[in-house]
Amino acid sequence: MSWTNILVPLTGGDQDATELAAAKALAAPFGAMVTAAYSSTIPTMLFSWVNEAGVGLTDLGVRELNRLASASEARARDLLARLDYPHKALENITADDWSDLRSVSRLADVVVWNPSAARGHGVFASAFQQILMDEQRPALLLDEPPAVGGLIVIAWDGGREASRAARRSLPWLQKADQVVVLTAPHATARPCEPGRILRYLADNSVPAEPMVLHSNGEVGPLLANAARRLGATMLVAGAFGHPRLQRFIFGGTTQLLLESLPAPALFLSH
Repeated sequence: MSWTNILVPLTGGDQDATELAAAKALAAPFGAMVTAAYSSTIPTMLFSWVNEAGVGLTDLGVRELNRLASASEARARDLLARLDYPHKALENITADDWSDLRSVSRLADVVVWNPSAARGHGVFASAFQQILMDEQRPALLLDEPPAVGGLIVIAWDGGREASRAARRSLPWLQKADQVVVLTAPHATARPCEPGRILRYLADNSVPAEPMVLHSNGEVGPLLANAARRLGATMLVAGAFGHPRLQRFIFGGTTQLLLESLPAPALFLSH
């Protein structure tokens, strides 16, 4: 099993270089394509973001906003051109309703995001939710390029989202030095059945060991603390396994992991 296409949305901002480097690090072991999707913002969207920043509309005209957008696109193109990687392509998309980005994402094995988007901030906040939840494309959140190997932990509850996360991260799991499956039996009404995921991983040449987390508290802090204690390079987890209204009222494990980022890389699948 392999990855063939790593997608990275770009804005022409300061974080683009880090995210492109991360996409390259994911793609290189497989010879996969790095697809950079630059968001070509339209003036009405820029007006909205300027207002959110507390700047009056009279401070910047449409001409200046277009100039800034053109400069951002040029920066994104330059960063991609300077990326030392042979398999790369640029998709120019609009930020109107993210339909372009959603379409591009459907053939991506992984989408690399800045953590701020997952936390509801910046240009891609809405796009992150649409692509993770509605398009069901795996998301990788990180602050620096991931290293091949290391120790990877999998949050396992036997559910649909956790199963998808394990399957979709399998190419990267196969390159890990060690894999640990974390279960918290008290936190789910369904049987966790860790033996199933351990057999699945073993059948795919990923030896793994189980670790049971014992506590009557919330599962999110347990997972985060275990990942930090083990020195995990990546945490693989299912995302948003409960209804959206319930998450809105009570929060959830995924939200805690997004806020705390307990490992250098967080791989999520819905």
